[in-house]
Amino acid sequence: MTARTWCGPGSPLRRELLGFAGVGLIAYTADLALFTFLRGPAGLGPLTAKALSFLAACSLAYAGNALGPYRDRRPKGLLPCAVFAAVNLAGAAVQLLCLAVSHYGLGLTSQRADTVSGAVVGMALATVLRFWGTRTWVFRAEGRVGSWTG
Repeated sequence: MTARTWCGPGSPLRRELLGFAGVGLIAYTADLALFTFLRGPAGLGPLTAKALSFLAACSLAYAGNALGPYRDRRPKGLLPCAVFAAVNLAGAAVQLLCLAVSHYGLGLTSQRADTVSGAVVGMALATVLRFWGTRTWVFRAEGRVGSWTG
């Protein structure tokens, strides 16, 4: 497979990547908006607010991916939902790990450093993990190793 057919205009992988990114952006926006609302007007604590906003964003992302870029690969049953949640929790752990390494390991403790390590570097690495995990373990293509069977 050449680079042109792999990621060129109209290629299946490019459509998949763009669809995944679009769904992710919508889920991220919902997570941020809900977290802000729950922390502010709703008056919830930060961990409760984040847990609820994360759960809502994961649900939205699963539905968006199932109806969007992976509509032709819908898995059946609850196991794929649980795997999707696990993949997203692993992504969240990557973001936290990046933040912890930067803040506590490297001593970069400014708000800017925390934002860059957690929300930029961590988010980029977590997105790669989530994309790989989502297409490999949740919405598997038929015939690919490990594909869900009816």
